[in-house]
Amino acid sequence: MHVPFCAHKCHYCDFYSIVERARPRHAAFTDAVIRELTARAGGYCLSPRTIFVGGGTPTLLAVEQWSRLLAAMRELSLLGRVEEFTVEANPETLTPALAHALAAGGVNRLSMGAQSFQGRLLKALERWHEPASVGRAVGIARSAGIENINLDLIFAIPGQTLAELDADLDAALALGPTHLSCYSLIFEPHTPLTKRMQLGLIQPMDEGQERAMYERVIDRLDDAGFEQYEVSNWALGGEAGSRDYRCAHNVLYWRNENWIGVGPSAASHVAGRRWKNKPHLAAYIAGSPDPPLSEDETLEPDGRIGEHLMLGLRTREGVRLDWVDGNIARHTARGQAIEELRRLGLLERTATHLRPTRRGVFLADAIATKLL
Repeated sequence: MHVPFCAHKCHYCDFYSIVERARPRHAAFTDAVIRELTARAGGYCLSPRTIFVGGGTPTLLAVEQWSRLLAAMRELSLLGRVEEFTVEANPETLTPALAHALAAGGVNRLSMGAQSFQGRLLKALERWHEPASVGRAVGIARSAGIENINLDLIFAIPGQTLAELDADLDAALALGPTHLSCYSLIFEPHTPLTKRMQLGLIQPMDEGQERAMYERVIDRLDDAGFEQYEVSNWALGGEAGSRDYRCAHNVLYWRNENWIGVGPSAASHVAGRRWKNKPHLAAYIAGSPDPPLSEDETLEPDGRIGEHLMLGLRTREGVRLDWVDGNIARHTARGQAIEELRRLGLLERTATHLRPTRRGVFLADAIATKLL
């Protein structure tokens, strides 16, 4: 579910979002989402294993709107099989009343946008929250009974030092999260951050220093007992018999399984068909339960094979060998590319999987481009 509202647009963000502090359309948006949920639940006989609500800033919705959404999900019997229900939260907008409403409605995982604990770096990102608010929000979530908490961090911020990265990792780990998502800053087209770069006001980090920071993240989190299971994601534990804190919802994406998206700009994938709601709030509200689409395609078999590889090889587990051997002949261009990547030490075969090596993790995008 995509909630598009934000109190402020961060300068690095290229997601569809709308700055609306007065909340004039929140009730109409909630009505539209419930209509779309109702239509999708009937049309696809939905019985989801995971739910993920992202944004925008989902925690900008008032408790009243959240209570209506959660009640509608219960009435539509969407929560019966759900193992993981994640909501993205902004540290400044999570209140005790909202956290308790989410927990009572079945939410059992929060993903918090910390990004950095250094005021100077938050300002560089035009991220509007105080570093101390992250710890307060984590405490609020735990008081409500939500123990499974992810923190997002960004590194390779212009001007950032390794010492500042270490300080951010120290601060995040001190809060005891079960999961960490650590992303290298990307200068997305048409964002204010990219415009500042184009004007020469800021400089992207040197590629070598960026790699050193990524390596520091990998080593530090490994030492702290976190398993890197995807290029940018780490989960606590990973030992046999311990609880699996990997984000189950995102794992389904990387395994190229089926999902339904609701909300403006939300994407869906069912049996090789992909479609995306138009990123336009007024059109979404007017069109629900069948909002206009901005994309709609059904991949050919070869495209589906490439996509499955591209997604699966972002994970440290990789892609099952029986699937690889059953779908990719070694004499084909894609089969030869796999063998070349193995010779270069970027991919390896285990007893059960084709997966990236540690060197390969650093070049995940290049591997994907070669195999897509």
